[in-house]
Amino acid sequence: MDFQVLSEQEILEIATPIMDNLMQGSTEIDHAKHVQDFTDRAKAIVTKEHLEWVCAKYQAEKGHWEKREPIAVLRRPDSAAVIWKQYCSNVEGEYVAEIVLVYLDGRFLVDHAMVF
Repeated sequence: MDFQVLSEQEILEIATPIMDNLMQGSTEIDHAKHVQDFTDRAKAIVTKEHLEWVCAKYQAEKGHWEKREPIAVLRRPDSAAVIWKQYCSNVEGEYVAEIVLVYLDGRFLVDHAMVF
């Protein structure tokens, strides 16, 4: 899969439901849901215990993730990075949400995710 042949809109149409599910799994602190579209490499990093710790910490400080607005899609031959402006329920300001998509075994998967 050459991500450079896909339009930004096509990549957003792939990435958005994956990110929606990932963020909902984070809000629910549901590890299986959160990592269902992760590569094995990403799953090895985001263990159940790690997710529970991270979610408890950010939810106590910031609340829950709310709306997102796309900022950029960065296309590479073998992956795409998608960056959103992310808002939280209990704090003011804007955060950055990001995923890196890859295509493995016929599926689009998250190889990296971060909110900061």
